[in-house]
Amino acid sequence: MKGYLRPDGRKGIRNITLVCYLVECAHHVARKIVDGCNDTDVHLIGFPGCYPNDYALKQMQQLVGHPNVGAVLLLSLGCEGFNREALFTAAQQAGRPADIIVIQKTGGTIKSIEAGIQKVKSLQQQIPVQQVGLDVSELVIGTICGGSDGTSGITANPAVGRCFDLLLEHQATCIFEETGELIGCEQIMAERAVTAELGQEIEKAVHKAEQYYRTMGFGSFAPGNAEGGLTTQEEKSMGAYSKSGNSQISGLIKPGDIPPSGGLYLMDVVPDGEPRFGFPNISDNAEIVEMIASGAHLLLFTTGRGSVVGSAISPVIKICANPETYQNMADDMDINAGKILQGEASIEQVGEEIFALVKQVASGKLSCSEAYGHQEFILTYKQFEPIGPGCLPIRA
Repeated sequence: MKGYLRPDGRKGIRNITLVCYLVECAHHVARKIVDGCNDTDVHLIGFPGCYPNDYALKQMQQLVGHPNVGAVLLLSLGCEGFNREALFTAAQQAGRPADIIVIQKTGGTIKSIEAGIQKVKSLQQQIPVQQVGLDVSELVIGTICGGSDGTSGITANPAVGRCFDLLLEHQATCIFEETGELIGCEQIMAERAVTAELGQEIEKAVHKAEQYYRTMGFGSFAPGNAEGGLTTQEEKSMGAYSKSGNSQISGLIKPGDIPPSGGLYLMDVVPDGEPRFGFPNISDNAEIVEMIASGAHLLLFTTGRGSVVGSAISPVIKICANPETYQNMADDMDINAGKILQGEASIEQVGEEIFALVKQVASGKLSCSEAYGHQEFILTYKQFEPIGPGCLPIRA
């Protein structure tokens, strides 16, 4: 495999130029700049809020320095609360060519779009393109499930778990989530933790999620899950849990935390403190963004009911759990795990198929969502405290 060497020593599998809006008022101009560039390697991301939020700033700072990102253009209206200078500094410190457009100073919509297109082209010419060897051990892979049904926990999810075990045998970094969909699994996850202290932190994180959902009166069990044959939260949790495989859990991280070394990490995506900012965030694409902010080069997305979404910055590989869904939506699916249900393949064989595709996509092969131009991105308000000392055990 080949990767793009970045100034911080990390290696990317894509060479994306980001156009980042820093308030919803700048969203339209930013989108028009991306459209005007007519380049699949120019992606749109952004934060819509007027008021500043430490979580959103941290995610954006991590994203502009992501190894898949080569250059960054920031779009500011001019009067929003987002700390654009801090984000610009983060891009520069990460060694990324970067620039800012302030719409109020540039002269409005048309002038800003014209200036933005020219700045993107200039930034792309400044990207130091150096491709070097990339080993599996240098990959960071995340996983998420969306549109789960009764087949998810017996086909696609355990197949991803098998792929994770293979990746971890090669010293890769793997991230699974989310604590809100793992309620009831906290004890068995704690037993897999590398230290007793980490096990306790995992249990506390899941209990926090349970309390958060109880307070909000809303959880991760959706009507579509029931229509697809899932009967209880516990059944859904066990299915989601099976994506993690059988390896030891090396640490607990929060969105935007970079795992310090290879291993298996659980991401806690449920906000800390009292419930704020409306409903808890259980959007698939928001959680994908959070794993990308923690360094994920690509994502493994399992679905039983079907999903078409992808993501900006990092490719998304779709693993379909249900053979009927695969037949109906084959164009959007990369892997047919429904073969397991039909007796045409084993969990181990599909896991190995996913592992092989991970290496192919890391080498430049487009996933289905990439090929169709899916570049979804969501970032909203949340609140987190730093992880505790027991969350990332110190290795001897």
